[in-house]
Amino acid sequence: MFTNEEMCGCKYVPTLFLCIEMTCQDRSVTKFRRWLAISKDMNVNEKIRAREVRLIDSNGDQLGVKSRNEALDIAQKRNLDLVLVAPNAKPPVCRIMDYGKYRFEQQKKEKEARKKQKVINVKEVRFTPGIGDHDFETKLKNARKFLEKGDKVKAAVRFRGRAITHKELGKEVLDRFAEEVKDLGSVETKPKMEGRNMFMVVAPLNEKK
Repeated sequence: MFTNEEMCGCKYVPTLFLCIEMTCQDRSVTKFRRWLAISKDMNVNEKIRAREVRLIDSNGDQLGVKSRNEALDIAQKRNLDLVLVAPNAKPPVCRIMDYGKYRFEQQKKEKEARKKQKVINVKEVRFTPGIGDHDFETKLKNARKFLEKGDKVKAAVRFRGRAITHKELGKEVLDRFAEEVKDLGSVETKPKMEGRNMFMVVAPLNEKK
């Protein structure tokens, strides 16, 4: 096993895909170490097991069917990577590319996508068929806060005992609720029964920015 200094005759700070390029004069060693780092990934470089592949150049040109070793040599000479892009094709399709740069760009895109994603929670407010005005206003106030934050609201009416025979009362409560929040949300799921509960879902009109 060679030390860092024995490998290239200089000191360097290793990175994932490009080591010693800033200080080492021997570019072939840079290529060699970069190749080893990339080759740890599945379906890249030496990990490709197909005996022959259909090769696509980095600019999209078709290079025809090549043996695996020949394709690897072409990629190495260009200081690029051989990446398996269509393993189920006959023969499998490989493309020559800078895999380190490609993966970095993919991770950057995924990170940006996660930033743009909005997690919408569903908050629940519960009513009774004969709920009083004060209790209704309290629950309505909470529901409006949820909608303002960009959350969905599940409004549910619980029927106890014989109250189940007066489902129209629960429907009236939910209709009243929908009317009171129409400036912030729209009914996504119309009132329907679920066991002894009648519920509906209201979605916010505008996502929180």
